[in-house]
Amino acid sequence: MEDDSYFEDEEFSPIRSILGLLTFSTILPIKVYTSIEYMTKLTWCWPFLHLFIGILAAICGYVCIEFLHLNSFFTAAIVYAFLMIITGYNHLDGVMDMADGVMVHGEPERKIKIMKDPSVGAGGVATLFLVASLTIAGIYNILDYNFLVGIIICEMAAKTSLITTALLSIPLTPGIGSYFIRETNLANFFASTIIVACIAGLLGGMVGIVGVAGALVSGIIIAVIARRNFGLANGDVLGMSNEVGRLFTLLFMTITLYYI
Repeated sequence: MEDDSYFEDEEFSPIRSILGLLTFSTILPIKVYTSIEYMTKLTWCWPFLHLFIGILAAICGYVCIEFLHLNSFFTAAIVYAFLMIITGYNHLDGVMDMADGVMVHGEPERKIKIMKDPSVGAGGVATLFLVASLTIAGIYNILDYNFLVGIIICEMAAKTSLITTALLSIPLTPGIGSYFIRETNLANFFASTIIVACIAGLLGGMVGIVGVAGALVSGIIIAVIARRNFGLANGDVLGMSNEVGRLFTLLFMTITLYYI
């Protein structure tokens, strides 16, 4: 998330900017580009775009269970793989890079240098393995409860976690991540979160709403960790928040499903 030349500068268009955001965060053959400044003005819409991605993932899970007759664990692994592939593995480097920066000892400047280093350390690889395996386990759990809409909710809420971290962070410049952070304010954050919570409530009732709460908790935790270690945040931090947000949403929904 560091190459600003990926975008073409032009007049602001909300529709073009939304499609540009979808082009940026998925491998869908939309191929609509806009300037990074204009695209990030609609950062608060990101969860609603990934509502669509979550629907595709839920359809994938339904096909695996109902037509291919795969068990819940195999289906969970395929659904996770589908999500990673369709989003172009967009945030996985952020998980590894931020983990490497947090694990190293030293001042924030040194930690930032390690985080931005293109090489990956053991801490990054191990953290990615933990996040991925726990996310698959989370999907497996909600499938065991036949809560297929949980896949939709967790993908949508992952972006709520990212936006929460963006709201609470100070941008590290230069970098594309700084644009997302600067364009996130209290007004558009609350509007986005309330709409996400309403959609999650319609889809999954109290379980869905609690899942969104899990995403908010995740976003706050990642923001605090970033502030303590780096002082600032970039695209890697936002990427970590997205992946951990999906995991926390699944965790909160699974616990709620057990008690209702």
